[in-house]
Amino acid sequence: MSSSSSTFSPSVHLQLPRTTLPRWRPSPIAPRRKSYPLLVAAALAQKSAANPKTSLEYRKLGDSDLLVSEITFGTMTFGEQNTEKEAHEMLSFAYENGINILDTAEAYPIPMKKETQGLTDLYIGSWLKSKPRDKVILATKVCGYSERSAYIRENAKVLRVDAANIRESVEKSLKRLNTDYIDLLQIHWPDRYVPLFGEQYYDYSKWRESVPIEEQLRALQEVVEQGKVRYIGVSNETSYGVMEFVHAAKTKGLPKIVSIQNSYSLLVRCRFEVDLVEVCHPKNCNVGLLSYSPLGGGSLSGKYLDMNSDAARKGRLNLFPGYMERYNKSLAKEATFKYLEVAKKHGLSLVELALAFARDRPFMTSSIIGATSVEQLKEDINAFLMVERPLPAEITADIESIFRRYKDPAIA
Repeated sequence: MSSSSSTFSPSVHLQLPRTTLPRWRPSPIAPRRKSYPLLVAAALAQKSAANPKTSLEYRKLGDSDLLVSEITFGTMTFGEQNTEKEAHEMLSFAYENGINILDTAEAYPIPMKKETQGLTDLYIGSWLKSKPRDKVILATKVCGYSERSAYIRENAKVLRVDAANIRESVEKSLKRLNTDYIDLLQIHWPDRYVPLFGEQYYDYSKWRESVPIEEQLRALQEVVEQGKVRYIGVSNETSYGVMEFVHAAKTKGLPKIVSIQNSYSLLVRCRFEVDLVEVCHPKNCNVGLLSYSPLGGGSLSGKYLDMNSDAARKGRLNLFPGYMERYNKSLAKEATFKYLEVAKKHGLSLVELALAFARDRPFMTSSIIGATSVEQLKEDINAFLMVERPLPAEITADIESIFRRYKDPAIA
């Protein structure tokens, strides 16, 4: 897949080795949460002072030339839970602290609604006017098959992943985002039937005719060759899907996917670890993981353990009934309590434990972190900067002990 396009010029961060980038040198952000004992806090501070981590790490995304920060800033709350002003404040804070990749989608904000669709992109686009375009990696997504979201297209009855849908999606995304090109365009969910968003098992009876993957890749090749898209990826995909995309690209000379965006956290591991890890391995298909929901929809902040707390009442699981309700199931809560105990035992917050765990996975390229305030974003970045790398063996042993008892407890 060629990245030579007259629409853009390579930015400096694409040419640097896999190391920290010199243009960002943030200092660790003072921890907001004081949930561990003072003696433990002092010990951690002493350890950090002896071996400070002052900036994020950067990793190459699959076979692309994109060097992405280990945190991707997720923006799906913009336009629903966050105003444009709040969005700009968080975007600037993320940018100033080393995050160079933004995750958005034509469907955002979430929950999907005709009245708000596209606001997330518009907020990013207005912010981007004051920033050097080649220092920001824009990752967006084209919707998969949907009978309920046809309002996203002109005169459509159903969304499909075909040439017409991809062309329209890209043109509208470019306009909203105020840019000439998209760095990474991903298929948000497949055109064919797969279990999605909490549905854990493949329903044999739901198989349906779908747009052939070769046809999807030829449509994506068109926007790549036009210089409107640099690289392509998939999301909410299976091992079968990844292999079909890779095989079609190899045998037909079409663009290869460089990324997969799937859910991964302490509460959702098996779907990726069973076989996608092997498929995506650099020595096999070399598809980089951009994991979403590393905090389990906010569950791994611990705020939903007391559903009557102010934080829980203001959280998405309460604001939007039915949203990610799998994380409110009893086993997911039980597992979260256990992970909280592990965090406290080792002088960490639950957020620190969960994000450091995702950070250290050998197959992780970048974790997509969402936030509704600068304070939340500070806490999340701190988890990457201040928690020992890699997590000590005694902590990972305790995590695996819980995992053996609660394998993917969010399964509905």
